[in-house]
Amino acid sequence: MANTKSAIKAARKSLRLHDRNQGVKTRLKTLHKKLETAVKSGDAASSKAAAVAYTSAVDKAVKSGVVHRNVAARAKSHVAKIVFAK
Repeated sequence: MANTKSAIKAARKSLRLHDRNQGVKTRLKTLHKKLETAVKSGDAASSKAAAVAYTSAVDKAVKSGVVHRNVAARAKSHVAKIVFAK
């Protein structure tokens, strides 16, 4: 258990941020699964829409500090590779 007042506050803050981060990461995983199914279905319009939604969510996660920018760049590169491949 935290001993000082600042440590108690830091513990509360840590739990709050952990919950927020988990929600964002779960949403990213869900959007990625939707993207994968859209690509497998072969429908170009739904694949592109899913890709846009996923990349937007990844960028927002980077902005809020949940995901590192290099991880996001790698994920977006992967999306471009599978969706826009000819």
